[in-house]
Amino acid sequence: MRVRKAVIPAAGFGTRFLPATRAVPKVMLPVLDTPAIHHSVAEAAQAGIEQIVLVISAGHEATGQYFGRVAELEAALEKRGDERLLRQMVEISEMAEVSYVYQEQALGLGHAVLAARGSVGDEPFAVFLPDDLIWSETPTIGGMIDIFDERGSSVIAVKEVPDEAVPSLGIVDPRPMSDTLSEVVGVVEKPRLEDAPSNLAIIGRYVLTPEVFDALERVRPGAIGEIQLTDALAAVIPTQRAYAYRFPGVHFDVGTPLGLLKASIYAAMQRQDMAAELKGWLGSNPFN
Repeated sequence: MRVRKAVIPAAGFGTRFLPATRAVPKVMLPVLDTPAIHHSVAEAAQAGIEQIVLVISAGHEATGQYFGRVAELEAALEKRGDERLLRQMVEISEMAEVSYVYQEQALGLGHAVLAARGSVGDEPFAVFLPDDLIWSETPTIGGMIDIFDERGSSVIAVKEVPDEAVPSLGIVDPRPMSDTLSEVVGVVEKPRLEDAPSNLAIIGRYVLTPEVFDALERVRPGAIGEIQLTDALAAVIPTQRAYAYRFPGVHFDVGTPLGLLKASIYAAMQRQDMAAELKGWLGSNPFN
């Protein structure tokens, strides 16, 4: 069955970005001039995904509303004759069919994914973590869907990380098949470095079979009371194969202020209207 739907967990307080996130959902903070969640929806749409389910917190409806039409703004742009910007605004609402559901309690990533079960139904689906921004010539999730279509099993995006990062991430136990693809023997959430099966960390892209929902129903909350998606994956791997995909491209963790800043600078460097001036300013050593 073709992957038509994606789930994007977008709840939470975004405490690393306080005080900004007192009023603005974290996923709406801009990477240069475009909200992080926009990049996730755009990547999904480019890969042919038609329906996006945002999992949000109460009070964060602006996240879902961002992808709707804004008649007053469009009318103002039309009156000004700004056809380029008007077209850009309309295209945002036409990328995909976007809906949202609520995560009533902050009980972890697995709980957030489970909240979307009624919208996804009994079919394979993608999961995006908007904190993980990947710049690539082709959409990362598209390559993962190709692997899913060929093998019929869940696919997880991974990359090598330094030793100091291992204890704070989900880590896969891989059986290498090629430079970019491994069969997943097991997964473990935030292992001690000495216990980690590898340095391949899960990055926020998944293509999952619907059986993961049943596993999430059975998973017991961990030490801090959260339901982990990693634990559900570990539960289904003995009966369903899963694959780890080492994706090409440039990855940023925009879930931290420094990561968001780095991604914004990178984005500016890709822009013809900004790159030269930014390079000149950085080259002038303005920090003395």
